[in-house]
Amino acid sequence: MADPKILETFPNPAPKRDYVIEHTHHEFTSVCPITGHPDFAAITVRYVADKICVELKSLKLYFHAYRNEGIFFEEVTNKICDDLGTVLRPRSLSIIADWKARGGFTSRITAEWSGQKRTRKA
Repeated sequence: MADPKILETFPNPAPKRDYVIEHTHHEFTSVCPITGHPDFAAITVRYVADKICVELKSLKLYFHAYRNEGIFFEEVTNKICDDLGTVLRPRSLSIIADWKARGGFTSRITAEWSGQKRTRKA
């Protein structure tokens, strides 16, 4: 599993302003945990930074760490969201994963990060 310690940061150059940062990685790959076949996606990271921003080479290395991981679309999208949210502590964060067609389906998974812990109601 990708280690969030790979992610490097730098100071937000305009911390007094809300502005949207959007990075899209078009060559994300992981592996279907059932079939073992590769899955391909474009992953978009969209956030409003607070004090720090993510450095792009480290983000690329973090994404590449999933290449041989058997993981479902939903799980990897949410893990990326949690890891980036924990590292960056942004004002807002969305991860949009657009998965390529397999078996006649395309899938889009969107995860929103909140710094507050949520509790599940039974």
